[in-house]
Amino acid sequence: MLTFTVVVPAAGIGSRMGAPCPKQYLPLAGRFLIEHTLDRLLSHPRIERVIVPIAADDDFFTTLPLASHPRVTITLGGKERAESVLNGLRLTATEWVLVHDAARPCITHQDIDRLIHEGLACDGGLLGSRVRDTMKRSDGTGNVMHTVDRCELWHALTPQLFRTADLRQALQEGLARGAVITDEASAMELAGWTPRMVEGRADNLKVTRPEDLALATLYLNQQEKEA
Repeated sequence: MLTFTVVVPAAGIGSRMGAPCPKQYLPLAGRFLIEHTLDRLLSHPRIERVIVPIAADDDFFTTLPLASHPRVTITLGGKERAESVLNGLRLTATEWVLVHDAARPCITHQDIDRLIHEGLACDGGLLGSRVRDTMKRSDGTGNVMHTVDRCELWHALTPQLFRTADLRQALQEGLARGAVITDEASAMELAGWTPRMVEGRADNLKVTRPEDLALATLYLNQQEKEA
């Protein structure tokens, strides 16, 4: 059975949370947020190894019980997400790699399975959820310019799945060009690839703002009842 490495970039500070520590170390349902995320990944039967790039001054991660897990590897993160992921890829030995946000604790095994199934059949892919709200484009000062057709708009989620060598090259080239790389799929797109959009659960929430913690707790509780 083909197995996978997951890179979980965790070097960011999460400034929009306004918290005294990086958001991945905020308490959530009795544990740190990142512990829920890593548990979901490590418990999946096809995930061989999880690599966590962290900041040079991170004093939190090494205190976690999961830091000594035999399938968890810590490495130095970068200033930007793409740099952190690239550092993780340098330690990746599997042909295919998943990249997942540290602040997405509600990822399910079913979504990971769906991504693997569809992503392996093409050039890789990413989880996404369809945009449901009416979308507006503003002029940068808050004035609405027009309504955007949401028919083929998606929220990009994680994990994202690509061949390790292809993603490594795409990130290296993108960084060398000074391109804006917001996620791994954007790097692959710049390199000429066409990632597959795989519909995932909308409760695969990324904790970004303080109110997201309560919502993530609700989702975790609901998912436990479903299991």
